[in-house]
Amino acid sequence: MKNIRNFCIIAHIDHGKSTLADRLLEYTNTVTQRELQSQTLDDMDLEKERGITIKSHAIQMDYEYQGEKYILNLIDTPGHVDFSYEVSRSIAACEGALLIVDAAQSIQAQTISNLYLALENDLEIIPILNKIDLPSANPEEVTDEIVGLLGCKPEDVLRVSGKTGEGVHDLLEQIVNRIPAPVGDPAAPLQALIFDSVYNPFRGIEAYFKVVNGSISKNEKIKFFATGKEYGADEVGTLKLKQVPKKKIECGDVGYIISGIKDAREVKVGDTITSFENPAAEAIDGFEEVKPMVFAGIYPIDSEDFEELRFSLEKLRLNDASLVFEPESSAALGFGFRCGFLGMLHMEIVQERLDREFNMNVITTVPNVSYHGYSKKDPETPILINNPSEMMDPSILDRVEEPFIKASIITKSDFVGPVMTLCIEKRGEIVNQSYLTADRVELTFNMPLAEVVFDFYDRLKSISKGYASFDYTPIGMRSSKLVKMDILINGDMVDALSSLIHDSNAYHIGKKMCEKLRELIPRQQFDIAVQAALGAKVIARETIKALRKDVTAKCYGGDISRKRKLLEKQKEGKKKMKQIGRVEVPQSAFMAVLKLND
Repeated sequence: MKNIRNFCIIAHIDHGKSTLADRLLEYTNTVTQRELQSQTLDDMDLEKERGITIKSHAIQMDYEYQGEKYILNLIDTPGHVDFSYEVSRSIAACEGALLIVDAAQSIQAQTISNLYLALENDLEIIPILNKIDLPSANPEEVTDEIVGLLGCKPEDVLRVSGKTGEGVHDLLEQIVNRIPAPVGDPAAPLQALIFDSVYNPFRGIEAYFKVVNGSISKNEKIKFFATGKEYGADEVGTLKLKQVPKKKIECGDVGYIISGIKDAREVKVGDTITSFENPAAEAIDGFEEVKPMVFAGIYPIDSEDFEELRFSLEKLRLNDASLVFEPESSAALGFGFRCGFLGMLHMEIVQERLDREFNMNVITTVPNVSYHGYSKKDPETPILINNPSEMMDPSILDRVEEPFIKASIITKSDFVGPVMTLCIEKRGEIVNQSYLTADRVELTFNMPLAEVVFDFYDRLKSISKGYASFDYTPIGMRSSKLVKMDILINGDMVDALSSLIHDSNAYHIGKKMCEKLRELIPRQQFDIAVQAALGAKVIARETIKALRKDVTAKCYGGDISRKRKLLEKQKEGKKKMKQIGRVEVPQSAFMAVLKLND
């Protein structure tokens, strides 16, 4: 056990951690030159296209140092704020973390957030300055920032280039010397922490775990603490680029288990595996259910595909433990599912994977967050409002509370003014402003989560020319003056476009939505009224003008009454058509509502 080192990588999305992970695999001869490629551990097409890590990836490396052989278990974690749940699970299975900072970009808000998570778990931090080969690199200044953040010595910050391989051998030596070996009792009853799971269509669910105490052998009968279910360990092994079956996984090591489990609900991330014959007295601390932050409805374009969509979402959940969904119905869109996501990027990724992996074309409703409503009869008991259609009638409503977040934004001092203007526009209250260096500022705001889920991140990147980083943590519910805004098209309410918004923004957003829909809804043979309404009160209106056929084209002169008669006939026809005509809202209109400020 003294020759095992478990560590993860903490970095922002574009700090080159995938390239550095590739170098570690190469220098420990874990992969051959033929197998090595850009982003070796990222096995999804989406990850390679976007250049981001979506799922954590575990791999075991063998390394020889001063005549002794060491086992290095690396977990490559995502860097985007939406996937912090993946990071927290990986940190629980490690004793150390590599903090990678770009020598040209400096420290980002998300990196600091994940760093605090690692420090809370008492991980040994090895700070690394990556991309030192870039002409724009500023290693001295960034080293000072890392020293100020961690309180370490400047010589403790390793200078590495994932591209050229400079400093990687030194990094491997530091991993062996600085990261402690796992602490556990090999003779104690089995306790193994599940930190990830994936679905294999032929073999069922493969759970990835770290053995904290005891050991696990092939064909041993095991039990899951959270569900109480019992299974046989059909296969156990370690994780190289491909799985390597073993007869036994010892204390302190990381491995996988296949038990023929088909139902994703039976394997919970954060659960503890123990022996059936000699069970441990208690589970390992740290089991937490995922908490979705953003909710949206996903509906099949063809209502007959409802069961197929259910099957696709269930399969997707096996590979994405943070996806939460339940059935719901809509008057406009039929039967579908209400899905919970960790953020807007997570929602985009799920949509993209449904399309690519399951060939499902879906309509996504306007994303929102969960609110707490209180009635006048019982002003103490909260009623959960996940959907605008669940909003109580104003006559019985006492108050509504919405979730607030503590937002941390790090930007250059040149952009402080525009960033503060944006946050205040989004109903943010400034809590703190501190200068990390002469030209880098950290701004802390308390903001409603609902204002962030739409376009906040895109606008923040635009006004800061890409130099601002953003991270948030929930801080609870607060009372707000919220109203339900409905969109009426030709007098019919489209419940998929309804939203709960703050009273002060109602007119502005209603007008924008009507203008956007006027551009996107195809013209019909009759006038279409697009209205935004608060209850019975219409606050904004746009009209989509009718397509007109020139019915008088065949009249070459003659009596004016002939032309008038044709125009009157056309007018009557349009009036009748307006009463029976239906307006189809295209998917582009639903998507455009998400990008109101583009």
